Amino acid sequence: MKLSKIYLGLFSLIAILMLAACGGAAEDEAADSKDSSSGSGEDTSYTVEHAMGTETLEKAPEKIVILTNEGTEALLAMGVTPVGAVQSWTGDPWYDHISDQMKDVQVVGLESEVNVEAIAALEPDLIIGNKMRQEKIYDQLKSIAPTVFAETLRGNWKENFELYAKAINKEEEGKQVIADYDQRIADIKEKLGDDVNKEISMVRFMAGDVRIYHKDSFSGVILDQIGFARPESQDVDDFAEKNATKERIPAMDGDALFYFTYEEGDGEATDVEKEWIEDPLFKNLEVAKAGNVYKVDDTIWNTAGGVLAANLMLDDIEKFMIK
Repeated sequence: MKLSKIYLGLFSLIAILMLAACGGAAEDEAADSKDSSSGSGEDTSYTVEHAMGTETLEKAPEKIVILTNEGTEALLAMGVTPVGAVQSWTGDPWYDHISDQMKDVQVVGLESEVNVEAIAALEPDLIIGNKMRQEKIYDQLKSIAPTVFAETLRGNWKENFELYAKAINKEEEGKQVIADYDQRIADIKEKLGDDVNKEISMVRFMAGDVRIYHKDSFSGVILDQIGFARPESQDVDDFAEKNATKERIPAMDGDALFYFTYEEGDGEATDVEKEWIEDPLFKNLEVAKAGNVYKVDDTIWNTAGGVLAANLMLDDIEKFMIK
């Protein structure tokens, strides 16, 4: 009888211990489940300050529409293909140097004439535009999707690039793109040696206009980053001297002259280029007599305005200036 009571007590104790163990395991499992659940509900939102105010995105965007040419290059450089983009200023519809990466991208108008309906049809998660180009339609764009605007388009491409990297939640990738570019600048400067002190002149030919480019232009900023000198008349912190007359040809002189022509397909800009290059005043420039006048691509040196073009411009600098 006593043994029966002892056995009964032992069985009861074992049962209690087993139930406790099961209960503990269940609690651990529930806790793990709760932790997992709370992890999946982690806040992924972030805020971007931009030219028009502040924009909050709930998560990193997957469908992006970009409304500037330089912005398109920024996205591509960070490994992102937009669902929609404005047409390149030259090309059908994209610049040659980006066309392979843009095959499936929908055209949504021009920088200066955006197709709002086409943007809405793409149902984007984010729209990136520019105050200088699209301020009047900002409210329309914002009603479609979160919208971030850069302030301006001229000068240093890095400023807008950093904003775009933040907007698409790829700041680390953006920092790497800039670091790679900065390393190229440093390498070129080292290879140039004393030649970095040469004065570089820049001229652009257009239908009905000839411009002498200054320091606050896309290519002017890059020359300055390398450390090149500029002719005195071009060593100015603004964009360009527009509507230059032939009396201003002497201001184009330098140790090297790069010129580019914005041709829209009707041949007018090419005619302007030929007229000026063959002018006796131009041929009499020291830079022309020395054979240091170089024609380069307008898309790369001016029109595209983005990081991909910047690197291609550095290719030209290496080609023509490093012997």
